[in-house]
Amino acid sequence: MLSISEAFRKFRSRLEITDTEVQDASKRQQRIRRVVNGNFNVKHDFLTGSYKRHTKTRPLKDVDIFVVLHDDHKDYLDSHPDEVLEDVSSALVDDFGDDRVAIQRRSVRIDYGVEAVGDLTGRIMSFDVTPAFRKDTHYLIPDCHRCDWMRTDPEIHAVKATEANRSCDQHWKPVVKMLKKWNDHNDKPIRPSFLIEVMSLSLLTSWEGSYPLELKAWFATASNAIDETWKDPAGWGHPVSDRMVGSQLALARDRLKDAEAAATAARLAGDRGKIGVALSIWQDLFGSTFAKT
Repeated sequence: MLSISEAFRKFRSRLEITDTEVQDASKRQQRIRRVVNGNFNVKHDFLTGSYKRHTKTRPLKDVDIFVVLHDDHKDYLDSHPDEVLEDVSSALVDDFGDDRVAIQRRSVRIDYGVEAVGDLTGRIMSFDVTPAFRKDTHYLIPDCHRCDWMRTDPEIHAVKATEANRSCDQHWKPVVKMLKKWNDHNDKPIRPSFLIEVMSLSLLTSWEGSYPLELKAWFATASNAIDETWKDPAGWGHPVSDRMVGSQLALARDRLKDAEAAATAARLAGDRGKIGVALSIWQDLFGSTFAKT
């Protein structure tokens, strides 16, 4: 049986993206880029989202590709935002097949249909392609739910995540990954998962303890803060928390309170020398990726 600190070190390691996944992501995203560049006049494209910010957990899915279109396509800005997504989808369907391509709120998803073995896999399961236009100091991306073009800047998101990680002695990103794993294991009460990162920019600003201590504190604070409006940290766009309403908000609040209670019980068991009990509680919180041996 592992000690609690050893178990968290192993948990942290098992959430890290492997070299195999990085190589697979590189190969597949290059193919996607070639298809999009063959159908649109693209200024430039780049990887973004939690994969680029190094806050993505395993199994690896929903890798984001940001495609900045040339002004030749600016007529899209005068149309319903689903038009550009439909055209990007059509281009990808020709290459990947209709059953693997789907339009989402702000992107087009390409599903490789790779099933994870247990909780881990060395293959990339899906990519999200987001068309965008450069506008002054930010970008515009389609938002079909709001029927408009949303301002954003994923490059600022990456900078803020790096700064937060530095202020927490390189522990901020691992904690965010652990919280995202908790979220996935508990049927995603917090949506989107990016909201966990946004909240953590305010709720986790320094490192003064251990993973059990900081996680317990995060759950406690988040259970009260989940009701707040959490804005885009880049200063653009709609609130990141705009999906947290009604029953979804109530569910998140309850799950966070349950998580705080479990983390408190796990820490108490550990303090009393009941290591096996503590590890079992942590595993219940995070799933089988959190190993006891």
